[in-house]
Amino acid sequence: MPRRRDILKYAAASLTLLVTRVGAGATAISSILAVRVWPARDYTRVTLEHDQAIRYSHSLVKDPERLVLDLEGVEFNNVLQSLPAKIIEADPYIKLIRAGRNKPGVVRVVIELKGEVKPQVFALKPVGEYGHRLVLDLFPAEPVDPLMALLDKSDQPGLKPESKLGGEARPAEKAPPESGKTEPKPEIARLVTIVLDPGHGGEDPGAIGRAGSYEKHVTLSVARRLKQKIDATPNMRSVLTRDGDYFIPLHQRVQKARKVQADLFVSVHADAFIKPTARGSSVFVLSETGASSSAARWLANKENSADLVGGVNIGVKDPYLARTLLDLSQTATINDSLKLGKDVLGELGRINTLHKAHVEQAGFAVLKAPDIPSILIETAFISNPEEEARLNDEAYQERMAEAILKGIRRYFAKNPPLAKSRLARLD
Repeated sequence: MPRRRDILKYAAASLTLLVTRVGAGATAISSILAVRVWPARDYTRVTLEHDQAIRYSHSLVKDPERLVLDLEGVEFNNVLQSLPAKIIEADPYIKLIRAGRNKPGVVRVVIELKGEVKPQVFALKPVGEYGHRLVLDLFPAEPVDPLMALLDKSDQPGLKPESKLGGEARPAEKAPPESGKTEPKPEIARLVTIVLDPGHGGEDPGAIGRAGSYEKHVTLSVARRLKQKIDATPNMRSVLTRDGDYFIPLHQRVQKARKVQADLFVSVHADAFIKPTARGSSVFVLSETGASSSAARWLANKENSADLVGGVNIGVKDPYLARTLLDLSQTATINDSLKLGKDVLGELGRINTLHKAHVEQAGFAVLKAPDIPSILIETAFISNPEEEARLNDEAYQERMAEAILKGIRRYFAKNPPLAKSRLARLD
């Protein structure tokens, strides 16, 4: 007959086993930690950040247009209750959003839409400061065409009158020069288009200064100022890859430049390093063979990781990325990029210390347009407290924008733009 002590030990072991099995089979309840909405003309993104992976399903419903999202094993908490307040009236695609318990263990999120959309819904694993994320990208049924948007703005103040011939824009004819005077040769003989790319945005804040400045805000402010100056210059116009606080994948920034048949691509950033003493402005171009320094390689890897932080739907295949970019035309483009970078760097050196006295090279994904001279400007180190303060100063931003424009004009003065050829568009 078993002793009392043995019986108690057996019972305790059985109880432990029972608890372990129940715990292992129980479904963990996930909590939504944050909801962020990024409205933009290109698309609106809704991000649900949560503490562990969740199961989800979604469907589109007609009359009226709605996107229905079911979240399994999710706690209905205050964050989800706050959803309606996240939508602004000016959102191009979302009318309102709400959430509630649909059935035991399932929370339903309903997004009422302003029109037909093509949604992309995908999950992201933890990266950087973020936990698990579920991303809902709401694209318009008819994608925004950056070329048509640019043509719609062709009459904006600051642009010189132009006539259209066979779909090509050309400068308006000038009156004949007065007798006895020679007409000065125009600095830019035809209309040129410059794409300005404010780095980062939306889910991707970029570098963060010690005083709390976000790189994405600084780059957008400088790019907007530069755009105003370019658009006020005869025979020059500019396009922003983003004109608000939202994320654009790196390859889409390149695509936008090619679709508007850009003559130049200028990406604006604010550098950061682990040591707060690092300072100065830099200019980078693409490299065919490898980075010009270990620091350039480190920076390129950091900038290329923007897609991981910002969140890219890897299920969408882009035919442009499948092409071989570094071909003979790329070599010529890199040479032009180096010339542009040298002229811009020279002007930046007049208003700020240069981190390096020469243009550096590395494998930046955003500079890989095979037929557009492209540069990436690190305006200053946002990780340096002194330079962070300057980057937030409006007067300094104006000087920075003016210096970049002078560099661009210096480049065109020595390298006049050729007649515009019809570029193959990759849709």
